[in-house]
Amino acid sequence: MTFLVVETPKPALQAPAIDVAVTAEWLTEFLRDELIVRRGIERAVIGLSGGVDSAVTAFLCARALGPKNVHAIRMPYATSSPESLSDARAVVDALGTLERTIEITAAVDGYLQYEPEAGPRRRGNVMARMRMVVLFDQSAKLDALPVGTGNKTERMLGYFTWHADDTPPVNPIGDLFKTQVWALARYLGVPQALVEKAPSADLEAGQTDEADLGITYARADAILSELLLGYSDQQLIERGFAAQDVALIRKRVDATHWKRHLPTTAMLTNTAINEFYLRPVDY
Repeated sequence: MTFLVVETPKPALQAPAIDVAVTAEWLTEFLRDELIVRRGIERAVIGLSGGVDSAVTAFLCARALGPKNVHAIRMPYATSSPESLSDARAVVDALGTLERTIEITAAVDGYLQYEPEAGPRRRGNVMARMRMVVLFDQSAKLDALPVGTGNKTERMLGYFTWHADDTPPVNPIGDLFKTQVWALARYLGVPQALVEKAPSADLEAGQTDEADLGITYARADAILSELLLGYSDQQLIERGFAAQDVALIRKRVDATHWKRHLPTTAMLTNTAINEFYLRPVDY
């Protein structure tokens, strides 16, 4: 008797490919629905950092609302890279959006002068939160809505400042891994220099995302895409991933779970907001 042995297919060691044309159209309609239909707001405010995530978000908002309804705000600190400003400018030039540069140095240093012992992480968090202060105030001034720019990889790994980068109420790219954002950027026509540059939060000289994380986005995305399907660490290793990479990703995901939720509410009634009280669309 002959038995047919069927082997479990190994993963491609990369995040799933997306249909970039369909994704672009879907996210364009998502933005129109969330801003215009649900909120009656026709303008968007975006913090344009000079990186690919904010660039893709700006391109999507320009498609959804028209470039003259998109306000791109550059918010450099004293130590920000000049390249970040010029790359952000390239996005504005490509799209024809409205733009403004608002220095945050004085505002950040106004607080940090009283905290001289603050290290790079604390200083970076203050910068990130100050940028959200600017975006939300500009949105009030312009009758616009702040639009988020955080990708799925950063959000799953907790690589963002709580109550800062993930604060805007609408985020078109939050369910796209970083490698998928790059693919979408190429389709949308984001300037090549932004697509090819090493991702960086630009909080200190020479800093890069992948050095901070200890893993490349390509490897992280591949592991995350499988982890989110329910594979255990051992199964991921058996499927071809390096044990040290799996351990690193699992630790970061588990340790930052709290950052992906609204503040925990002590429930006293059966109408606690976000625990019980939800709109039908929230279910």
